[in-house]
Amino acid sequence: MTKIFGTPHEQVVFCHDEASGLKAIIAIYSTALGPALGGTRFYPYGSEDEALTDALNLSKGMAYKNALADLDLGGGKAVIIGDPTTGKSEALLRAYGRFVQSLHGRYFTACDVGTFSEDMDVIARECDYVTGRTLAHGGAGDSSILTAFGVFQGMRAAAEHRWGDPTLRGRRVGVEGVGKVGRRLVEHLRADGADVVVTDVHAAAIDRVRAEYPEVEVVEGHAVLVGADVDVYSPCALGGALDDATVDVLRAKIVCGGANNQLAHTGIEKQLADRGILYTPDYVVNSGGVIQVADEIEGFDFDRARQKASGIFDTTRRIFSIASDEGVPPAVAADRLAERRMSEIGRLRGILINS
Repeated sequence: MTKIFGTPHEQVVFCHDEASGLKAIIAIYSTALGPALGGTRFYPYGSEDEALTDALNLSKGMAYKNALADLDLGGGKAVIIGDPTTGKSEALLRAYGRFVQSLHGRYFTACDVGTFSEDMDVIARECDYVTGRTLAHGGAGDSSILTAFGVFQGMRAAAEHRWGDPTLRGRRVGVEGVGKVGRRLVEHLRADGADVVVTDVHAAAIDRVRAEYPEVEVVEGHAVLVGADVDVYSPCALGGALDDATVDVLRAKIVCGGANNQLAHTGIEKQLADRGILYTPDYVVNSGGVIQVADEIEGFDFDRARQKASGIFDTTRRIFSIASDEGVPPAVAADRLAERRMSEIGRLRGILINS
């Protein structure tokens, strides 16, 4: 790969349509396994450089996530610069769709922060390479369903590795962030017999959980939860939850959650391992959502997608096994496994097939 801006991305596209106000960046990290798939984030970045950095980092993460989700898809991501509450319009979304279409299938887009299935329906009016659409248009609908399911499968694998039994029954699990994914994760945990303690910055999210599960304990804030006597810490809100200060006080024996980019910086994975805390790599266990939207590409079937997402359990077990065999943290083992698949399968593109 030729390095772009110091990173090995295949392609970076800057999109500008003055009439609609569109300013967007599409980053394609790799198409070694197939067309790049990744959501479109609509966010009021402070600068174009900040937006570019986010697109580059997120697209790389999607390549690794898709590789370990056993998808024949590469990694990409797009960001639209602006406030989605005030800057989003039909014209802007359709203009964005034209730019995605111009890539002729090298990149498939879907939902992310600031975009929804209804937005994908608008983009699809100008573009053939859109997934994550509404049920009315043959899409998968709410991808948090299988995201939470996948996190639960990864947590079961972690419980088996730590305690010898793939269940959270009788364990105390702290969930930070009970929005769509976190709330559905609580449902799985309670059904499995876990005791659950939660926190969220949004009172409405806490109220919804309390209404459904009055037995769930609520604590105030990140600092209280990570210092609490819990067996499992599950970050399901913003990225960067695992920083130096958090790792120093964390009492949990397992970290497994749905948030992206949980490690605040390189080296945190070793600090967790040194403290005897089992970290389940976030991009492995939260891949149920991308499995769900990827299934739309061949015509969505929920049961088929759920069956594939159940494979997160075995993938997580394999990563723990590699980590033990090679004497590295699970995050390093996951990266190696993803890179191995991209290299081995990507190599097949060099085998010429005469048509």
